[in-house]
Amino acid sequence: MEIAKNKKAYFDYEILDSQEAGIELSGHEVKSIRAKQVNLKGSYVSVNQGQLFLKWMNISPWKTLASRDIIETQRPRKIFLHKKKILYYGSKIKEGGYTLLATELYFKGSLIKVRVALAKGKKSYQKKQSLKERSLDKEAKMMLKKNY
Repeated sequence: MEIAKNKKAYFDYEILDSQEAGIELSGHEVKSIRAKQVNLKGSYVSVNQGQLFLKWMNISPWKTLASRDIIETQRPRKIFLHKKKILYYGSKIKEGGYTLLATELYFKGSLIKVRVALAKGKKSYQKKQSLKERSLDKEAKMMLKKNY
């Protein structure tokens, strides 16, 4: 079941490869995620000393903890992935032109998983083309609805 999706990533980037990964969370973060109080917009994954960290994912503080503790809502969170994949992604990022993004957050059984994607930035004309294609598809669907 999908919790959150980074729709902006699919518009701004061309997704080349994606992989399911685990994520390290604290107890109150899990409660907030189950309540769908999470935002992936602007989040990315960085490689640091052979480990992956998800940065700028915003998890709102759980309502009962908000008054007692100071909670970092955008702290870096560790991502669990196979070592070979981490090395592959790290080499692609160093190569240049590629970035690693978190595209969606979802449940797999009782676990919370994150989909990590290797992406390449789109040029502005590619973005305009995708908008044009989307509007043409929408118009075609409307015409089909009218005819039936």
